[in-house]
Amino acid sequence: MIKNYLKIAWRNLIGNKTYSAINIGGLAMGMTVAMLIGLWIYDELSFNKYHTHYRHIARVVQQQTLDGEINTGNNVPAPLFEALQTDFEKDFDRVVITSWLQRYTLTYKTSSFTRPGNFMSLGAAEMLSLKMVHGSASCLKDPATILLSESVARAIFEHADPVDKMIKINKDLNVKVVGVYEDIPYNSEFHELGFIAPFDLYAASTEWVRDAINDRDWESSSFQILVQLSKNSDPGMVSAKIRDLKLGKVDENGRKFKPRIILHPMSRWHLYSEWLNGQNTTGRIDYVWLFGITGIFVLLLACINFMNLSTARSQKRAREVGIRKAIGSVRMQLVSQFFSESFLVVFPAFVISLALTWLLLPTFNEIAEKEMAFPWLNPVFWACGLLFTLLTGFIAGSYPAFYLSSFQPIKALKGKWAPSGLRATLPRKVLLIIQFTVSITLIIGTVVVYKQILHAKNRPIGYKRQGLVTMLVTNEAIHTHFDAVLDDLLKTGTVTSMAESAAPLTEVFSANVGFHWKGKDPGLHSEFATIGISHDFGKTVGWDFAAGRDFSRSFATDSAGFVINKAAAQFMGLGKEDLNNAIGETVTWDGRAFKIIGVIDDMIMESPYEPVRKSIFFIHPNGGRFVTVRLNPSTHTSQAIGQLEAVFKKYNPDSPFNYQFVDQQYAAKFASEEKVSSLAAVFTCLAIFISCLGLFGLASFMAEQRTKELGIRKVLGASVASLWQLLCSDFVVLVLVSCALATPVAWFLMDRWLEKYSYHTPISWWIFALTSVGTLAIALATVTFQAIRAALLNPVKSLRSE
Repeated sequence: MIKNYLKIAWRNLIGNKTYSAINIGGLAMGMTVAMLIGLWIYDELSFNKYHTHYRHIARVVQQQTLDGEINTGNNVPAPLFEALQTDFEKDFDRVVITSWLQRYTLTYKTSSFTRPGNFMSLGAAEMLSLKMVHGSASCLKDPATILLSESVARAIFEHADPVDKMIKINKDLNVKVVGVYEDIPYNSEFHELGFIAPFDLYAASTEWVRDAINDRDWESSSFQILVQLSKNSDPGMVSAKIRDLKLGKVDENGRKFKPRIILHPMSRWHLYSEWLNGQNTTGRIDYVWLFGITGIFVLLLACINFMNLSTARSQKRAREVGIRKAIGSVRMQLVSQFFSESFLVVFPAFVISLALTWLLLPTFNEIAEKEMAFPWLNPVFWACGLLFTLLTGFIAGSYPAFYLSSFQPIKALKGKWAPSGLRATLPRKVLLIIQFTVSITLIIGTVVVYKQILHAKNRPIGYKRQGLVTMLVTNEAIHTHFDAVLDDLLKTGTVTSMAESAAPLTEVFSANVGFHWKGKDPGLHSEFATIGISHDFGKTVGWDFAAGRDFSRSFATDSAGFVINKAAAQFMGLGKEDLNNAIGETVTWDGRAFKIIGVIDDMIMESPYEPVRKSIFFIHPNGGRFVTVRLNPSTHTSQAIGQLEAVFKKYNPDSPFNYQFVDQQYAAKFASEEKVSSLAAVFTCLAIFISCLGLFGLASFMAEQRTKELGIRKVLGASVASLWQLLCSDFVVLVLVSCALATPVAWFLMDRWLEKYSYHTPISWWIFALTSVGTLAIALATVTFQAIRAALLNPVKSLRSE
């Protein structure tokens, strides 16, 4: 029986090559999209699962009430590390204090390499379940040791055994390589971790770290703490235990900020990374849902094509159904036959989709910034693939199977096989409307995402980023010879100015409280971004002054001066009517008085989608670890970089020359949204193509079905234009209905999406109008070919049988 079903299905497949190609091609494309999205979702959901203790690892986070809102941050005070170890040892298997991931210079003999790494306390390697390739992680008990990732070890030592070799960190810390661990995969929070050095070494070599630990400073929060919960510990219950740990250690001034210590489980780091007023809300999980739903709908579009074409061709199958029923076939036998035809289409589509997915995966990885591999040897993948194929076959074949098998044999054999008029065409029209409603919604969503990115990119940033180059310096050589370096650079003619800062232009590394000014509400507890800089920083980056002046070496008092941004001035209530009134006002910071000498336009240093943080700039006694130079616009960039490297190497020969363009750093802030926009654009184009593929098939079938009608009309004098209009009018109406349905749906969804951005674009009416016109044009172009072809057919040939 099954053999006969398959044989009939194969004959129908071969006998209708055009429709078979449309069905298989559409389903293959829909399944490819679903498969790519499935791999992406699997990668997102498996983030951090490389670590064996994934479900028991948590990050200690701190919450404080600032400006009436609860702010949440990963930075915590150093004494918290010891308190968690000693007072809550039953709740934790391991407690690890760590520095922030930064780039350091690693030197072996005469070769130097800049790689990211961390200083971590004992137990970090075991907590993160690092897979050791050489040596042992337990050797980190010695402070003068280091663990390297496999790629970093290969870069430094090539094929030589790295264990027991001596290297230097930033030219001043001699450490012995005691182990090499397997590179952590890309879908882990720690995938950039190039090395781990003992935290004791960090404390011994860095004065402020040592002071923070020895002085038991609970006020300064400059570290990260990771914990591995014991097997029977619940993160929520432990969070409740440690909640007021800092509150009981700070003075009355510190208690005003209502500090709370809680745990953020590793299972939520990636997908639920955002906090709103103290509540862990959302994150990339939104994109998981978004693309998951998109994948389902794109696959549904392909299934709808199959349903529409199968039911549209039902007239040719009606007599077959009538004869089968007349000789004794029951309905379930007919249902089984039509399902077998569906599966015969779906299985080759699945094979094609496997090939397409494999071919497209490298490009998809590049767009999505992933490192996904095709899981050829994963039995779970093949089991899911089989289930996925059967489910697709069932969805695609369900409506045709139950529709065609419902024909009454007597009516079918008499030619009165199915309902006429609206009842006959309504299901196909509804399915077509669903197809284009989904496609139009995707188009509108993609346009809004792209418009939001442009809106943020066009936002004034408060400085001139073109021509700015920034470098992280890992020792004091450049700072010590700052004037000589600047003089040499000016002589080359490739640089116009240079300055130092404690943070790069596109990030804020430090924020502080303890500021007081005239008229401040005593109950107001506020945090300001604090950026230490050198003289000429404003000149180098191109500050725009709203009032006052820049720092100057001509004024010795500028060491006790502040340059603030507009956001800070407005928050302080200084110069409400005229910002010039803020100049000369005194602001005290931890008891020390500073004079405001200038107010600048707001600089976007963090997210371009959020309000600018209140910022204060001051002269840093040590300049800072970041050097920023402005290139001469009349000099070719490659020549300027070459000259820059030569001068830096002259004064700092042992360190590699690493630089970044500030405009590229700023552009990186749009990476997440641009990835979403690119992926959405790809899926939208495929959805439109699949919908048009089905529309093309339906149009060709309708033209074939109405051949004689068109011939008669042509004999009676109908023009080609009128026949084109006749064939296209139904499809135009359906697309217009789809536009009307998609508009409110898309507006609602995109309005909800834009809510998470404080600085966002309005949803303009022209987006809906342009999308509707564009979709209508695409649909008309798809139908027109078949319509004109049918209208141009010679009526003698179409009416010959009459």
